[in-house]
Amino acid sequence: MTSKNRIIVPASPSLPLGTDEYERRYQDQFTNILRLYFNQIQNSLGELFSDAGGKYVAFPHGAFSSDQDQTAIVNTATLMTLNTTDFASGISINNSEITVTNAGIYNLQFSAQFQNTDTAFQDVYIWLKQNGTDITGSTGFVSIPNRHAGTDGHSIVGWNYFLSMNANDYVEIYWSVPNVAVSIQHLAASGTPTKPSTQSVVATLSFVSALSA
Repeated sequence: MTSKNRIIVPASPSLPLGTDEYERRYQDQFTNILRLYFNQIQNSLGELFSDAGGKYVAFPHGAFSSDQDQTAIVNTATLMTLNTTDFASGISINNSEITVTNAGIYNLQFSAQFQNTDTAFQDVYIWLKQNGTDITGSTGFVSIPNRHAGTDGHSIVGWNYFLSMNANDYVEIYWSVPNVAVSIQHLAASGTPTKPSTQSVVATLSFVSALSA
């Protein structure tokens, strides 16, 4: 039993009141109601456990991005901000905070479009905080290509992490640079060939599993 990619949960049957003495008509009615109910359950479980059963399962998820250029003060922890919600269910954003409604193990993936206007390679540090506390081992360290032939250096940097989160926990992405020549850039649509715009930051958070007992 399905409707619009959702499995319909069978309603509990309304069983007739029993008679004081055995009556075939009552017993047949009682049996038919239970048979119908169990058939509905069997059909729903059959759909759920079929090869296409995953399409009926709705997990918490969120896809967010930013269409703003972002800069940092030298050697200062700076938040990557998000201002666009592309898809979301059970997960939300507030500027930089990605907050979950339900406890669980989550997969955080992000990418940032870096730009370097200097003629030398410049470094970037990126790390995570959960509920305002640094996540040990989360720092990444990369170098952004230098400006060359009159064109600024560009690089998309991205990773993914598994996070254990309780209900209403939030995670944030931080970055720092030793040189202000490095920034995170939103790029407008361009032609020859026609290409869509580029968001400065993209982040997704997907539910993976319930927390271990």
